[in-house]
Amino acid sequence: MEQALAFLTRVYRHATAWVEERIDLSGARELIRHKVVPVHRHTLWYYFGGMTLFLFIIQVCTGILLVLYYRPSAEGAFESVQFIMTEVQFGWLIRSIHSWSANLMIATLMIHLFSVYFTRAYRKPRELTWISGMFLFGIALTFGFSGYLLPWNTLAYFATKVGTDVAGQVPLVGHFMTRLLRGGEDVTGATLSRFYGIHVAVLPLLTTGILGLHLFLVQKQGMSVPPEIEHSGRPPRIMPFVPNFLLRDLVGWLSALAVLGALAAYFPWELGVKADPFAPAPAGIRPEWYFMYMFQTLKYLPAKIGPIDGEMIGVLGFGLGGLFLFLVPFLDRKTARGEKSPLFFWIGVGVVTYIVVLSVLGYAASGGK
Repeated sequence: MEQALAFLTRVYRHATAWVEERIDLSGARELIRHKVVPVHRHTLWYYFGGMTLFLFIIQVCTGILLVLYYRPSAEGAFESVQFIMTEVQFGWLIRSIHSWSANLMIATLMIHLFSVYFTRAYRKPRELTWISGMFLFGIALTFGFSGYLLPWNTLAYFATKVGTDVAGQVPLVGHFMTRLLRGGEDVTGATLSRFYGIHVAVLPLLTTGILGLHLFLVQKQGMSVPPEIEHSGRPPRIMPFVPNFLLRDLVGWLSALAVLGALAAYFPWELGVKADPFAPAPAGIRPEWYFMYMFQTLKYLPAKIGPIDGEMIGVLGFGLGGLFLFLVPFLDRKTARGEKSPLFFWIGVGVVTYIVVLSVLGYAASGGK
């Protein structure tokens, strides 16, 4: 045992020396040696960023495995997923992990986003970190929307039809956006091919660039400390990133993996019935949970509000809400000056309450299915 350990140590040293001769790693070592994380009552929220990254890595790995068998056509998509689930060894598990990890990733991403908002970590000099994070949030939602259609089952087909109809309500460019998304006037095999290309090529490319920028900014600027702690007169305690914070982060990753494994094994993701474009829409069509509050809001709006379509007003409202979140670092001038900003705090509380209440009402209306 001791000889094996000594041999591995020598191999490691030789490999490190070989790499050092070709790539100077002194900067990375210095970063690891000096990187610290503040310790305070809000430190718990730091771990959700790493958990989201971990779930995204699982998405990439399982997605690559699924792509090996998937056929992006209206004639073969459903059958290829069926083949993965019934014929490929552990294919059902890989697909369940991919689907459940997508949902968990968006959940942890939303927690991460609102924890950053409520701790006001978007303030100077972290405006670009917030903006890149908002771009990543939008990309994650687009991942969910584009991936939902790929099994080509009934629920996915009609939910995509409804979703692209909503995009058509955007003023001036709505019809163009609908045709761009669908590849024509209706949801067809061309839509499936287009969504597949967006899901496996365009979005991963965008994610790679923006995620790289986001992680670079986080490393460059360090972890933010909430203003009330920063201005308390007492510097917060700190802990080394390696190994203290990293080990705690790994506990969060393992916890997410345990939850993911239990969900995938005990509640495998169902395939449903193959889509039939000529069949009537089944009752209870609804989007994924992270779009439910939007869907339910549009259902509550009347067909006309004055001379304007109700859905158009709803889409404009969501667009303005997204723009508000995007520009928060520049709108919240009090926080930028180091003052308390109760208005933005209560706006955040209102947004979270709205999302939760409308989502619950949406599931209640659809029978909780």
